Amino acid sequence: MARPTLPCVTEPFRIAGLSLDCADPDALARFYLDLLGGHTLWSKERSAAIRIPSGLAVIAQRIADYKPPVWPGSSIVHLDLAADDDLDACEQRALALGAVPAPTQPGDRWRVLLDPAGHPFCITTAQLPD
Repeated sequence: MARPTLPCVTEPFRIAGLSLDCADPDALARFYLDLLGGHTLWSKERSAAIRIPSGLAVIAQRIADYKPPVWPGSSIVHLDLAADDDLDACEQRALALGAVPAPTQPGDRWRVLLDPAGHPFCITTAQLPD
């Protein structure tokens, strides 16, 4: 008997979402909604999610005794956001929405900021190849 063909066996996986641990899911989801645009998928006591214009779902999930990651120093996944040409203006917008600068900055083309739950994310003018 032949095995059924499953999309994830014969094709690359698709990213369903990016989950971020935090103490306050609603506040973190609102921050990313304001920063990245999109719409709310749900908001519950234990989690809140948004769908950003690229199609990715960003899910904030409540974790008991949440501790923010340490930047730099922890092995973590973080977002890299395109700033086009005006890095300063993009940084100022993120700061106005509640981000804070990370204590260590890697250089002129990158700004590392921390979201309200302490997760690092970068804003960059670096252009990735297609």
